[in-house]
Amino acid sequence: MGFHDVRFPTRLSRGSSGGPERRTEIVTLANGFEARNAAWEHARRRYDAGVGISSGDDLMEILAFFEARRGRLHGFRWKDWLDCKSCLPSQEISPIDQELGQGDGSTTRFALRKAYASGGHTYFRPIQKAVIGTVRVAVDGAEQSFGTGYTFDGEFVELASAPGAGASVTAGFEFDVPVRFAEDAIDVSLTAMEAGEIPSIPVVEVRL
Repeated sequence: MGFHDVRFPTRLSRGSSGGPERRTEIVTLANGFEARNAAWEHARRRYDAGVGISSGDDLMEILAFFEARRGRLHGFRWKDWLDCKSCLPSQEISPIDQELGQGDGSTTRFALRKAYASGGHTYFRPIQKAVIGTVRVAVDGAEQSFGTGYTFDGEFVELASAPGAGASVTAGFEFDVPVRFAEDAIDVSLTAMEAGEIPSIPVVEVRL
């Protein structure tokens, strides 16, 4: 399975629809109670790339992108315009947006993640495709310099020196979702599109 480190055209993904999907297994017991089990640890996101198409030129751009990825064969980056930053959509990225962990005096490698909290419960989403040039890192609130203070590979931050025990390691970043086309075919009609019909071109998140 290959992954092409290219981003789906953002002007077309901006108008797309989609979001997270989870898989929960539910068994209704004889007494009427339910037994529920989460089959997936992490949600899987789905989007429809066809919603943003408004012209024949847009359609040809997507066809070229589809053919270059060989349909479902190769994954690619997708910008989810609603959820693409470590902070709220209306805010600016800060190096203290998300806590990655705490120092122990020896660990220098920390995985990027984003917390989703509500009602006293928190889910941590692994971030696999951070956008180069947007990552900011801090240790106990002191921002670190890229290159001398830390490096990163899109998924992990590598600090130049291990933070002391209990030191908070935080980061802010923009990120993409790794996806692939959900089908090996695109069935569209220019005439139908010009008449107002919206083509469906589904994409689905992939695990890397």
